[in-house]
Amino acid sequence: MKNNLIAASILSANFTYLGKEIEDVLKAGVDIIHFDVMDNHYVPNLTIGPLVLRSLRENGIKCLIDVHLMTKNIDNLIIDFIKSGASSIIIHPESSYHLDKSISLIKNYGCKAGLALNPSTSLNCLEYLIHKLDLILVMSVNPGFEGQKFLNHIYEKIFQIKKIINKKNILLEVDGGININNIKKIAISGANVFVIGSAIFKNKMPYYKTIKNIRLKLNTIF
Repeated sequence: MKNNLIAASILSANFTYLGKEIEDVLKAGVDIIHFDVMDNHYVPNLTIGPLVLRSLRENGIKCLIDVHLMTKNIDNLIIDFIKSGASSIIIHPESSYHLDKSISLIKNYGCKAGLALNPSTSLNCLEYLIHKLDLILVMSVNPGFEGQKFLNHIYEKIFQIKKIINKKNILLEVDGGININNIKKIAISGANVFVIGSAIFKNKMPYYKTIKNIRLKLNTIF
């Protein structure tokens, strides 16, 4: 596995040509496709469901696909997305009545399990769950909408989570406001998966140039 992984958030893609957009960013070198699933209850926005994921899989998209559930009543959606082809399911502690049970549900279906932490979510919830997690997603913006700016206090939160993870085989993913100007500092803080939306899909440069520039910036760390 690469040291640093780039996940393209399709929330910023052109949905008229979603299949082609995904194919293009994969050819340009992204490692993961990131689904932001919103139900207009947990967050004030409504996006996509399992049918879209199933359609992509049926039409030849074989890459890793993160499914980030920003929804209420998540357990049925967990099963639906796994059956549709999710590689990993990421949930918020606030969205489950029985968080341990929901994480176990993901794992029991053979899928990678992740926990998403909003900017104001305490790290205390990690204490009893970290042994079950494959990844932790740090929200560096308040969830619900694309194009927000990175919240500066999140650098320290990433650093603290990295210390908690220590040498465990857990990916540390960051989502929100990531661009060519701040990605190096985010990586130095401890992240190794970078969810990027607007900085890829809204960029005037070709996707391959954008991804190349991001890789070059990350490579200057080591």
